[in-house]
Amino acid sequence: MENLEELKKLLNTPQDVVILTHRNPDGDAVGSSLGLSLFLQKNGHNVKIVAPSDYPDFLSWMPQANDIVIYDHDPEEVEYIVKRATLIFCLDFNSLDRIDKAGELVEDARCPKVMIDHHLFPEPFADFVLSETTASSTCELVYDFIHMLGQEDYLDQMIGECLFTGILTDTGSFKYSNSPKLFRTVANLLEMGVDDLRLQDLIFNSMNEKQLRILGHCLYNRLEILPEYQTGIITLTKEDYSFFDIKRGDTEGVVNFLLKLRNVKLAAFIHEQPKIVKLSLRSKGDIDVQEMAKRNFRGGGHKNAAGGASFHSLAVTVRRFKEILEENKEQLQS
Repeated sequence: MENLEELKKLLNTPQDVVILTHRNPDGDAVGSSLGLSLFLQKNGHNVKIVAPSDYPDFLSWMPQANDIVIYDHDPEEVEYIVKRATLIFCLDFNSLDRIDKAGELVEDARCPKVMIDHHLFPEPFADFVLSETTASSTCELVYDFIHMLGQEDYLDQMIGECLFTGILTDTGSFKYSNSPKLFRTVANLLEMGVDDLRLQDLIFNSMNEKQLRILGHCLYNRLEILPEYQTGIITLTKEDYSFFDIKRGDTEGVVNFLLKLRNVKLAAFIHEQPKIVKLSLRSKGDIDVQEMAKRNFRGGGHKNAAGGASFHSLAVTVRRFKEILEENKEQLQS
């Protein structure tokens, strides 16, 4: 991070800090935000966390999660919070359009801004940037950031649980984005008292009956395998959402089940929303879904995990996705 000493000086005096993370916050977004917030509070700062939309229920156990201010619920409160901030942290996103209308508030804010993120192609809106695309998660980078400040002694079990949550979810329980450095970080978190079995249970074994039935519906009724492209597709319609009363988080992780198939290299979950069609893409090996999402569906993410959106109908979007498969047939068959 450039200008780290300047940021250290800022943090030497109490600040009114706002931490923002992206729409539809996942385990890494919530974990990094809460972990950093708890650390900053220990340093005497006043901290507020803002997210554009609600986080999924399986993260509700996390410390101070109930204090997160949701823009969709209270835009006036968010505007007040951001306008009085003396320092803004942007976590797990690197372009202001990822926080929707709150991005305009951040852009207009006169206070210093800090970006901590691991996605490709960061936009130059922050004064201080910690961007590392090889990192497993933003939570890993928050851990690094605390060490950069020379304040690793402030790390404790509660902060560690938040950071471990983001690492677990963004690596899919250490299936991808791993490194020797990451495992050294995880070992340190465990030595702080983080109970990895307890967190695995809270995060991955918290489905309710409705969510399990939705998963069954997806796999039995909405699954299409395209062996010629080594690709699997799951689609959900607006009628599906209405019939099952699907809420935020109910389809979390559905796309990952496709990658359990031996001969599937590319997985797509394409689901119809009231105004747009969303896509969640996952891949194995050298299949770059980030580039696919960016080029065709106004999205982005990581090489093996990305998302995007389409303003066409579900049928047209699926047809376009299959055309993209044909365009990349040689790579998918290799």
